[in-house]
Amino acid sequence: MAWLRGPAAGSALLRGLISACVLLSAVIHLDLWADGMKSTRVGNAFMVNAVAGLAIGLLVLVWRHWIPLFLAAGFGASTLGAFLLSTTSSGFMGVHEEWQGFDIWACAIVEAAAIVLAVAAFLVERRQPATT
Repeated sequence: MAWLRGPAAGSALLRGLISACVLLSAVIHLDLWADGMKSTRVGNAFMVNAVAGLAIGLLVLVWRHWIPLFLAAGFGASTLGAFLLSTTSSGFMGVHEEWQGFDIWACAIVEAAAIVLAVAAFLVERRQPATT
C-alpha cells in the first residue's frame, strides 16, 4: 500500500475528520433519542438525524465525490440550525434547549467542524488533478 502525499493526503485526512464529526453527531442524536427525545414532537427527527448521519459519515469515506461533502456540510448546517432555533425564546416545534451539557456542546462543535472541514475538503480536492 502506497502512502498518500500532497493534496491526496490532505483530502484523505479531511474526509476522515468530516466522517468522525458527522458520525459523532449521529451517535449523540441516537443516544438522545433513546434517552427520551423519542417521546417528544421532534423525536422522529432525532432518529432520522442518526440514520442520515451514519449514511453520510460512511459516504464521505467511500465515495470520492463532491456530493458527500455537500451532504456533510448540509447535515451540519441543518442540525446546528435546528438546535440554534430551539435555543430561541419561541423554541423549535415546542422544544426549548439551553447551552448546557456535554451532548449540546459536543454536537455544536462537531457540526460546525463538519461544515468547515467539508468546505476545506472541497477546495483541496478541487485543486488536485483528476488522477491521484
